[in-house]
Amino acid sequence: ENVTIPDSVTSIGFSAFEECGSLKSIAIPNGITCINRGTFKNCSNLANMNIPDSVTSIENYAFGDCSKLNSITIPDSVTIINTCAFYMCSALTSITIPNRLNSIAGSTFYYCRNLTSVTIPDSVKSVGSSAFSNCSNLTSVTIPDSVTSIGNGAFTSCSKLNGVTIPRVTKLENNVFSYCSALTSITIPNSVTSIGSNALRIGSSSNKATITMTRTTPPTITT
Repeated sequence: ENVTIPDSVTSIGFSAFEECGSLKSIAIPNGITCINRGTFKNCSNLANMNIPDSVTSIENYAFGDCSKLNSITIPDSVTIINTCAFYMCSALTSITIPNRLNSIAGSTFYYCRNLTSVTIPDSVKSVGSSAFSNCSNLTSVTIPDSVTSIGNGAFTSCSKLNGVTIPRVTKLENNVFSYCSALTSITIPNSVTSIGSNALRIGSSSNKATITMTRTTPPTITT
């Protein structure tokens, strides 16, 4: 089923289309400023979506568990993407993060297992807990120096992640790169003063990575 929302509509309510299993595509009019909480949650056949330039925020679980969503265009007008916005969008293969976004909230792209690469723009200052956790086909991620905080388990179980540059954060939080079993080398910048529990536990004893520290005084390590 395809739906076109008329131009006269200026807002869409919470969970408006939640669990509409037959919905395959929808045209959102220019004038909508917010994709509300749970608006398209669990629309299991929604495959693609174009978000108009009028939208500035995408709220919690807006597209959560849209398991066939494979393509979405997020305009640069979006400055807020809230927790779990694309949670378990397991068919999503690529995403362009808008360059006015200030933070990537917790679990935003959790279990987006078909994402292969991500570039985080310079506008982003923080990456939330579990933001990319269980993105099991993610092979590369670019994190700019503007990022000063990366939350617990942000990249946990990204088992194909083979390259990452850690920005000038002061702490590697618990489990941040745990079970990233394809990582072979990690350079820790001299800004890092503490490393949380299992932050660099990349896998079993057969998974080994070379860890380089540029700091003359070793950081505090929590076990």
